[in-house]
Amino acid sequence: MTTLTGQQIADAGLDGWACLGSRLQTRIATGDFAAGLALVAAIGAAAQQAGHHPDVDLRPAHVDVRLTSHDEQGVTERDVELARTITALAAATGLRPGKSGVSRLDIALDTPDRQRVLPFWQAVFGMVPADDPELGIDLHDPADVLPRLWFQHSGDEEPRQRWHHDLVIDPAEVQPRIAAAVAAGGRLVSDADAPSFWVLEDPEGNKVCLCTWQGRD
Repeated sequence: MTTLTGQQIADAGLDGWACLGSRLQTRIATGDFAAGLALVAAIGAAAQQAGHHPDVDLRPAHVDVRLTSHDEQGVTERDVELARTITALAAATGLRPGKSGVSRLDIALDTPDRQRVLPFWQAVFGMVPADDPELGIDLHDPADVLPRLWFQHSGDEEPRQRWHHDLVIDPAEVQPRIAAAVAAGGRLVSDADAPSFWVLEDPEGNKVCLCTWQGRD
């Protein structure tokens, strides 16, 4: 089974699901814990029957669901089909998936010597090497709680920013986030690589990238 491109996922018309790189993600507002627990139980039964299991995060007023095919390191047709099933399960109880506010945070360390610093951060964060470094991620949390970590080559000139954040969001979220960031005192540094990513900085010059699936296939 092959992975799908971002455009193929968009063409599938999954209402309320965001493509965040190698996974699909949604947030289903439940209103209360009991409704969320019932939905999680229904999702669990459907996933067991399909033989394909999502990551599910139950909160007092919502349920977050993440879908990826770990063996393929990306989103496949089975993720799309399970997303459709979960959407139907939610609809049966008057709920619907939503992608507003859904995101994935990766953190990068800019360094002139990746091999020198990587072992330290692997040890201090308790991370393990990524299954497929070719995808650009170097370390990840086996429990999938901490953000993924990667190392980007940089010069050694001082001063320089060392850490920067890559926030992967749905394309529809980009312009509202940029507007809010600028209104909060930040600045759009570059949109030269849009729609793949935009670079922003805070009032002190610390940078962050807003990233989407677009422009990466």
